[in-house]
Amino acid sequence: MNIEKIKSDFPLLSRKVNGKQLVYLDSAATSQKPKQVISAITNYYENHNANVHRGVHKLSEEATEAYEGSRKKIADFVNAKANEMIFTRNATEGINLVAQSLGFRKGDEIVSSVMEHHSNIVPWQMLKSRGVTTRFADIDEDGILKMDDYENLITKKTKLIAVTHVSNVLGTINNVKKIAKIAHDAGALLLVDAAQSVPHMPVDVRNIEADFLVFSGHKMLGPTGIGCLYGRSELLDAMPPFMGGGDMIKDVKLEGTIYNDVPYKFEAGTPHIAGAVGLGAAVDYLVKIGMKNVHEHEKKLVNFATTELQITETYGNAPENGGIVAFNVHGLHSHDVASMLDENGIAVRSGHHCAQPLMKRLGIVSAARASFYVYNDEEDITKLSASLKDIINLLKRKKVV
Repeated sequence: MNIEKIKSDFPLLSRKVNGKQLVYLDSAATSQKPKQVISAITNYYENHNANVHRGVHKLSEEATEAYEGSRKKIADFVNAKANEMIFTRNATEGINLVAQSLGFRKGDEIVSSVMEHHSNIVPWQMLKSRGVTTRFADIDEDGILKMDDYENLITKKTKLIAVTHVSNVLGTINNVKKIAKIAHDAGALLLVDAAQSVPHMPVDVRNIEADFLVFSGHKMLGPTGIGCLYGRSELLDAMPPFMGGGDMIKDVKLEGTIYNDVPYKFEAGTPHIAGAVGLGAAVDYLVKIGMKNVHEHEKKLVNFATTELQITETYGNAPENGGIVAFNVHGLHSHDVASMLDENGIAVRSGHHCAQPLMKRLGIVSAARASFYVYNDEEDITKLSASLKDIINLLKRKKVV
């Protein structure tokens, strides 16, 4: 991978922050966008802007072709069929769609985990009003899911296991294929939150045997406001629509409505057409690099960062990690650390990262987080480490005074 060439594709990375060259280490929150994606969106609005599926004029045909072409690209990217790929606003909406449409009933049980993003906890907790119970698998001291917990938590009432593929705090890569077998052996389904895996490593929905899988476009070089829900076609066919309105219908009469086929049944109203086009361009960009190359690059960066950040307290020690390192500087709140790094043009995340149960499990309130992507290199991590050393030395001097 030619990182300098890749960096040159990202206009925002050339700017300065507080007079310093920007070092962007917050891709787990949202990735930057290459000029190829920006150009694809601009081209759509300048040359093809129209509503999809509903018009017979040329522009509508072109917009529909671009929209559905992106769906096919994105489906191929994770080895799904086009009719199994539903466009949503983000991964969160995909999880909520499943929560509301899968047909949970009183007495049903869901198994999640303590390392989940709030998006994979709260939607299941909201089903409590229907009499649905949510249970949580724990992690060990290395930040690895306790597989025995699944065996102990699953009962005949378990309808679904919901698990993250890669922790957005610890970077732990979970063995979702093994969890799929546990779920299926118990007669339950598996939903995978792949928001932190699809952008960073090869993901094959058929290989991991996921029943549902969600991800967000803005974390994988695409625009905000577009995401995807993969679902096995027989499950989606049996589920009622999430929302009602235009385009999700075949026939509407005052006496009742006949719903459209999957995936359109779940895409009410005018969709985010430009977002789908942009996400399709992002997939093209990632395919050109190669997802194995992306994953190997990030593994090297994480190994380098783990060594460089030994001056801090880091969290998670799984044998396989995604491109994420969470850390704290003793004596400083993570927000203070992030603010001081920002003064040097270094952008990291701070706070609870929408994972408060995990923070509690780790015995902390918050953490700073550096997350890497295709446009990062070892020099970025060296700058982070040097800046952290300056912060720690400043803290020591203040304590002496």
